[in-house]
Amino acid sequence: MKSSRSFLISAMLCVAASSAMAAETAPVMDNKSCDPPKYPKAALMNEESGTVTMGFLVSVDGKVVDSKVEKSSGSRSLDKAALGALSQCKFKPGTKDGKPEQAWVKTDFVWKLE
Repeated sequence: MKSSRSFLISAMLCVAASSAMAAETAPVMDNKSCDPPKYPKAALMNEESGTVTMGFLVSVDGKVVDSKVEKSSGSRSLDKAALGALSQCKFKPGTKDGKPEQAWVKTDFVWKLE
């Protein structure tokens, strides 16, 4: 069911802590590999919005093997919806010395009402 209100994904950023070694790269999300999170009905009705920062542990084959909310948007339902949807995304795995390696990456998702 389509709502008259829509949301704007104003940012999907993958941010990773950089290492002193230039031979390490962070995992990168393939935004086309999964559906964007859907605004939960209750959050929409309550006009909730905000940015959730999530951490994803990405395996060497690019699948999410663990995930967590690093910083809440202030809405539990928005956090849960973002974490659930983006955990389904595929990633280009991180590397160390040119070899794929399991690594954590942080991703922000912005919920915004229009």
